[in-house]
Amino acid sequence: MSTKSTSVRATKTTSRRSINTAAKKSIKSDNQLVKFSPSWVVVNVKDAPGYQMELIDRIRVGVKKAEWKQLIMNIGATEKDFEFILPTSISSMQKKTVYSQETSERIYELARLFGLGYDVFDTKENFRSWLVTPSKSLGNKKPFELLDSSFGFELVENEIIRIQYNVYS
Repeated sequence: MSTKSTSVRATKTTSRRSINTAAKKSIKSDNQLVKFSPSWVVVNVKDAPGYQMELIDRIRVGVKKAEWKQLIMNIGATEKDFEFILPTSISSMQKKTVYSQETSERIYELARLFGLGYDVFDTKENFRSWLVTPSKSLGNKKPFELLDSSFGFELVENEIIRIQYNVYS
């Protein structure tokens, strides 16, 4: 009887591994998004807070160039659009395969912000339009102009949350 229960346990463990492997492959092949990549954060912004420790580890290791390229492609932008926001030049970024912790953190901040914006504004176009329109509550500045600092990110994020809950200032 104990041999039978060991065999059943081994089968369950093997099937669990198969399911986990299949799920990971599914994430990659179906959406072309690697779990916890910046593009994944945009699409899964509501899930991302539950994975903050993993995201911190990803930032420490550094965002890969391919993940950055995928992010800007998914949000319909160019590297040039983010030139003044990122803490390093675009030409420096093109030479690297993995970015510094500071650059990686800014990339994840962008991913999270765009995910929140898409969720609140319903479409990419509506959010992009809002980003480049001067806002009274932000001192008649375009929200996009404030994204070159952590404080600016916080102001823009707070403004999006106010819009989400219909709390206009």
